[in-house]
Amino acid sequence: MRSFVVKLADEPLGMFGFAVLLVLVIVAILAPWIAPYSATSQDLTQALQPPSFAHWAGTDEFGRDILSRLIYGTRITIQTVLAVSLIIGPVGLLIGIVAGFVGGRTDAILMRATDVVLSFPSLILALAFAAALGAGLNTAIIAISLTGWPPIARLARAETLIVRNTDYVAAARLYGASRTRLLLLYIAPMCIPSVVVRLTLSMAGIILTAAALGFLGLGAQPPAPEWGAMISNGRKFMLDNWWVAVMPGLAILITSLAFNLVGDTLRDILDPRHAR
Repeated sequence: MRSFVVKLADEPLGMFGFAVLLVLVIVAILAPWIAPYSATSQDLTQALQPPSFAHWAGTDEFGRDILSRLIYGTRITIQTVLAVSLIIGPVGLLIGIVAGFVGGRTDAILMRATDVVLSFPSLILALAFAAALGAGLNTAIIAISLTGWPPIARLARAETLIVRNTDYVAAARLYGASRTRLLLLYIAPMCIPSVVVRLTLSMAGIILTAAALGFLGLGAQPPAPEWGAMISNGRKFMLDNWWVAVMPGLAILITSLAFNLVGDTLRDILDPRHAR
């Protein structure tokens, strides 16, 4: 842990990314106490007010404070990222290590299924699943998860093909370790760091895909303050009331950038092959 902190200290951009994510997590937890106004209460007398001391990010067409909605929307974004990661991480890791370790027909079947999913653009496939399952945050999470596991599986398989031929795995096999024990105790732990890095790098894509689904009305439903839906509602006011769409767009930009910086830093720290 100390070595990780020392290496992180040499990565100013990575520290900035971690700081932004820490702030986002704190904001998501403390949203009811931080938000200056309700995220859903309407006040038409305050509709489309520009940024001011009373409303730092302005108000939308229903008079709702945009900053408060962005703060509450952080909860939806963090929830989506964590839920999708907790699904695609274990699923992709399991499929990848099984395919790489067992090999043969099992490997061929699992990898061809992976190739089929990868052959479709992830956003288009997520839109198809979301449309089929119905609009809503939970269905958006499922739709993104159904399209997000193949890169993890490919990476885990590549790592497994290397690890399965190492001396310590051969020694464990000679001592009578079962296949399940080899997979769970000897191979999977060696693949986890690479999978964690790949997941972190994928989180920006998860945020953008979730925002796209929200923009098209297939994500969290009104009046939930989902950032993509806020951009969709604000696009018709872009010419005269730019802040309605720009503020949630900036939130998506900053959050995605922070995840990319963290992922790049973790790759440099955890994988010496990518060290500068």
